[in-house]
Amino acid sequence: MTVLRVFVVDDEAPARRKLLRFLAADPEVEVIGEAVNGQEAVEGIRRTRPDLVLLDVQMPDFDGFEVLRQLSPPLPRIVFVTAFDQYAIQAFDVHAFGYLLKPFDQPRFRKVLDDAKLQARADDNSAEALRKLLADVDRSQRTASRLVVQQGERTYFVAPGEIDWIESERNYLLIHAGGKSYTIRGTLDAMEERLDPAEFVRINRSAIVRLDSVRELQKWFHGEYKVVLKSGAGLMWTRRYLGRQAEILQKL
Repeated sequence: MTVLRVFVVDDEAPARRKLLRFLAADPEVEVIGEAVNGQEAVEGIRRTRPDLVLLDVQMPDFDGFEVLRQLSPPLPRIVFVTAFDQYAIQAFDVHAFGYLLKPFDQPRFRKVLDDAKLQARADDNSAEALRKLLADVDRSQRTASRLVVQQGERTYFVAPGEIDWIESERNYLLIHAGGKSYTIRGTLDAMEERLDPAEFVRINRSAIVRLDSVRELQKWFHGEYKVVLKSGAGLMWTRRYLGRQAEILQKL
């Protein structure tokens, strides 16, 4: 019996335990390592050289796609583990990569794992498929016309033009749009790359604002500004992020 050597990457402990529990029920699988963030994942995969990686897409330091960018061939087979992400899932389907959509049950896990076993043992061109997948994901992230947010059992689509501002809170982002707030996993750095710089500006370490949502700027201490939004929210525009000040002041 050929044993499939599997590495598990997920920063959420309950999700990681669930994956490990399902894997433990399969006698053809050996779990050879686990990681809770992107950096641990890169180091662990390089060290253990698994046949298959169950890879969380959304992680706080850098995401699953960045993990793959930092690996060198030969690459293991990948099954992505993700919350609802319309653009990524479309790319997975196009390039025939397996994925587990959170929350998943054991029958779905079993099907994905069985498919991954066959693909991991096949002589396929996974490195080229992965290159094309990452190119598609990069393109979709740069041109995304709306954000997908999931709150409980409901999924919402928020257009950039509806957003007032976005703030980071640990491993999550709070999207403030039209008097409502939505919570998604992610980093402000990654979100900044997805948004049009002609419409949005990073004003401090933990906040991005949409320019059209700004009502006024108030001069503050040490050359900084207080940004007052049309919603009434007040945010600080700190010195480190004043590089586009002159350009932006002309637009307000």
